[in-house]
Amino acid sequence: MTTVNTALNQSPSRGRINSIDMMRGLVMLMMLLDHVRERVLLHLQVSDPMEISQTEPGLFFSRLLAHWCAPVFVFLTGVSAYLYQQKGRALTPFLLKRGLVLILLEMTLVNVAWLGSYNTLYLQVIWVIGLCMLLLALLHHLPRQLLLVLGCLLVAGHNLLTPLQFSPGESGYWLWTILHDRGFLLAPSEAAIAVKISYPLLPWVGVILLGYLAGCWYQQSAAQRQRILSRTGWLALATLVLLRGLNLYGETLDWQVQPTALLTMMDLLNFTKYPPSLDFLLLTLGLMCLALRALERAAMTNPAARWQQVLADFGAAPMFFYILHLYALLLLYSLALLVFAPNQQTAYGPMLGVSHVGWVWLIAVLLAAALYWPTRWFAGFKQRSHWRWVRYF
Repeated sequence: MTTVNTALNQSPSRGRINSIDMMRGLVMLMMLLDHVRERVLLHLQVSDPMEISQTEPGLFFSRLLAHWCAPVFVFLTGVSAYLYQQKGRALTPFLLKRGLVLILLEMTLVNVAWLGSYNTLYLQVIWVIGLCMLLLALLHHLPRQLLLVLGCLLVAGHNLLTPLQFSPGESGYWLWTILHDRGFLLAPSEAAIAVKISYPLLPWVGVILLGYLAGCWYQQSAAQRQRILSRTGWLALATLVLLRGLNLYGETLDWQVQPTALLTMMDLLNFTKYPPSLDFLLLTLGLMCLALRALERAAMTNPAARWQQVLADFGAAPMFFYILHLYALLLLYSLALLVFAPNQQTAYGPMLGVSHVGWVWLIAVLLAAALYWPTRWFAGFKQRSHWRWVRYF
């Protein structure tokens, strides 16, 4: 029987699991696509959930691909925490330090990269991952059975909290905005720097707990792990078909038969991300399990394939690539403004934009190619370096 290390296709020089790095790399590229959209196609607003009558199919499915990113990031953060602990290292201080660093990065480098200024503090995915790590630092001491119950309740049960809402100024508004309903903690009219919660915390805590519990899959044989990944993935998708197909539970808006089959499919797949509905998480995490299985099998079958190494390189330095691509987009957009005048009117004022989602795909592909080599270099430097700060990227 193959050893666990061989089955995982670990890189001896890096001590990393290639299939997990490839999964991260894949969703990083999808994230890049969505962030290009937010730079050059912002005049075509995308609501949550999307308004299918006003969103052309190319834009709808491009946005749908990006839905995969946050659940995979958070779930694999939990997996990585478990694997870190299994190396005999103290998990609590690691998670506390890492979580605080992520929150600091979100409030500084990341926020400036989005706006090029500092008049609104947007607390987004890096913020929520940091908070989840802080909570996991405390919660991982609980019995696994209790963590499983808590994780499932948060993921599957938070939709029941949707009717509970608070208006600005009401007691409980701040706490509920952090936990469940995104909105402004401080509105632009209330402070010199507005603060907006874009990623409510509650369901994401459930996702990181389930990821932490799933870390033990990577201590089993390849055959066992791939069976678990396959069964878990298909079970999640079958549950989604049942709940969503019959409009039973898991999504705020029911789907309806539309004038065309394409619009009906778009309505069926139109899930809420802020906060992530149960149906949203069943789709994204179910597909993630199947993708992890497929990537692992591909790594075992042909470990020298170039595309696998490319994905693994992107996934081996996720924070570096995250910050790098944001500043690359900011720089390119600023340079473009020096050459071309704004040509689109948006809710944020005049902006420079492209006319079709096809341009977004082209720009994303070119930018991914340009950023691959610095990301690959940093991934190698990160593994060779003894500087502790490098580990956070």
